[in-house]
Amino acid sequence: MSKPRVAPYGSWASPIAARQIAEGSIGLLEPHLAGGSVYWLEVRPTEAGRYVVVRWDDDGTITDMLPPPFSARTRVHEYGGGSFLPRGDQVGFVNFADQRMYLVAEGEQPECVLEEDGLRYADFDCDTLRGRLLAVREDHRRPGEAVNTIASITPHGRGGRVLVDGNDFYSAPRVSPDGSRLAYLTWNHPLMPWDGAELWIAPIRENGSVAPGEHVAGGSGESVADPQWSPDGVLHFACDRDDWWRLYRVRGGEVERLTDLPAEFARPQWIFGRSSYAFVSKGSILCAVQQDGLSHLAMLDTATGEWTAIDVPYTAIDYVRAAAGRAVFIGGSAARPSAVVLMDIETGRTRELRRTTDLVLDEGYLSVPESVEFPTVGERTAHGLFYPPRNRDFTAPAEERPPLVVMVHGGPTSATSSALKLGIQYYTSRGLAVLDVNYGGSTGYGRAYRERLYGLWGVVDVDDCCAGAAHLAEAGRVDGERMAITGGSAGGYTTLSCLAFRDVFAAGASHFGVSDCEALAAETHKFESRYLDQLIGPYPERRDLYVERSPIHHVEGLSCPVIFFQGLEDQVVPPNQARRMADALRDKHVPVALLEFAGEQHGFRRAENIRRAIEAELYFFSRVLGFVPAGEIEPVEIENL
Repeated sequence: MSKPRVAPYGSWASPIAARQIAEGSIGLLEPHLAGGSVYWLEVRPTEAGRYVVVRWDDDGTITDMLPPPFSARTRVHEYGGGSFLPRGDQVGFVNFADQRMYLVAEGEQPECVLEEDGLRYADFDCDTLRGRLLAVREDHRRPGEAVNTIASITPHGRGGRVLVDGNDFYSAPRVSPDGSRLAYLTWNHPLMPWDGAELWIAPIRENGSVAPGEHVAGGSGESVADPQWSPDGVLHFACDRDDWWRLYRVRGGEVERLTDLPAEFARPQWIFGRSSYAFVSKGSILCAVQQDGLSHLAMLDTATGEWTAIDVPYTAIDYVRAAAGRAVFIGGSAARPSAVVLMDIETGRTRELRRTTDLVLDEGYLSVPESVEFPTVGERTAHGLFYPPRNRDFTAPAEERPPLVVMVHGGPTSATSSALKLGIQYYTSRGLAVLDVNYGGSTGYGRAYRERLYGLWGVVDVDDCCAGAAHLAEAGRVDGERMAITGGSAGGYTTLSCLAFRDVFAAGASHFGVSDCEALAAETHKFESRYLDQLIGPYPERRDLYVERSPIHHVEGLSCPVIFFQGLEDQVVPPNQARRMADALRDKHVPVALLEFAGEQHGFRRAENIRRAIEAELYFFSRVLGFVPAGEIEPVEIENL
């Protein structure tokens, strides 16, 4: 190996290109085990972001179950999830274009089985005793707010049959093994599911209707997630009544806690269909346990409470399923791209069926994240993952410190992941450092940490992002004069707030971010229409806080360059938010760029747009932070620079 060349940070030639990230990467979601096969969803940027149901068989054959242009993606809650379910030799799925239900068998054209417009379905479960599916239904047929219920679906029925209604939201309808009971989650405005989802159990009558149910757990100040029946009909669930989403069960009419671990056994219900545990027998549960931002796989014996760690090379694990001696999950690590992983329960051996990317990278180009804790406002501690620059072919001048890019996750009730992110390695392999922040309000650290953000969105998250950057600068690990911040959706809001209310960063990038909290409260979809009640305060009673926290009303404090990226079909954060902010900065003669993408919604799914956004952000930061990236990048028009 030749001696590394000395070159300024930011100028290093990297083997990771934006084209490879956009065209050579796919998303992997919702694995299922059914009939000896494994099914999952692939999100394909090269097919305009199409969601394809894929089947893997034991002989290694991989088959696309959906022909183009069909795409298995539901719009329930706008974020979707739980869009398909294997059923015998067929797959039932929601088609994105018309939101209708279809059935498809291998090699055949999908057949529409529910044709009524205005109804959306998600989060399916089989009621095998009655030959039907149960699902969350969202009714948009009348003006005003959509109506959410739990409904049954019989192929070639019309609109399904409502089984449970009366509340604002429902999720996770789960039928007991003997078909006699239904468990489900429900919550009402202004709560979000991680604030106070309730678990109910209800008898299913002989005619298939559902009798009045019994409240089991959850409510204001206590959230339930991921209810599952054991093979012998005992209901289990995750609940955060003791700060963490720990595992519980209902036995003999009593609720019993199964573990004292200070760890998370569930994730916030932004999308349907996620699971952090699965039954491998009536007394054994395979669990993906989250601690300190990392996942660990373990087996829980429910009779003894004993844990057996399972050694797997994955630190980010999601969508755990099990059946017939096998388990499947989505797993990744800092050095491994996320993959659909099949595991033999008895031996613990794993096999990767599909990776998010086939790009093979020498580890000499990969930055391994460090879990960092840093002091923040109020003598508290915040968390993040720090990625130092790394490229085996280059080193920087001894006296130079690298520029820093702070990345802010969305949600804001979400969390960073330790899985390999080529978007981060794109920067670090070019000689920039990255801090991926888990600010107060993030999940994975217990309910108390999550509730730090209540009433203080735009304050706590801003404090923590600024504190993390300052901590690294004071430690001499980054150049405090060359720090940028970027984020999408809620992360875009935090980005803009850091720029408007603090003087820490030299540049920022907002991807479909919120700039006007008041407009968001008035314009967004049902699922999040009261979210800001918790994060800021009730609207319009506390309109003063909405104005006080909105960057659009405080452009006078924003003097550094900003680039905006916006999908023109975004229903979560409408395009006018980015346009108004860009116009305000333009009028103030602050350097600004605005890139709008036709056909994109909340998050970019088309390869050409993903590539353009990646390269444009790097180009923008290079112009502002004063480095010259290697290779050719299409320029961005930056006004006032």
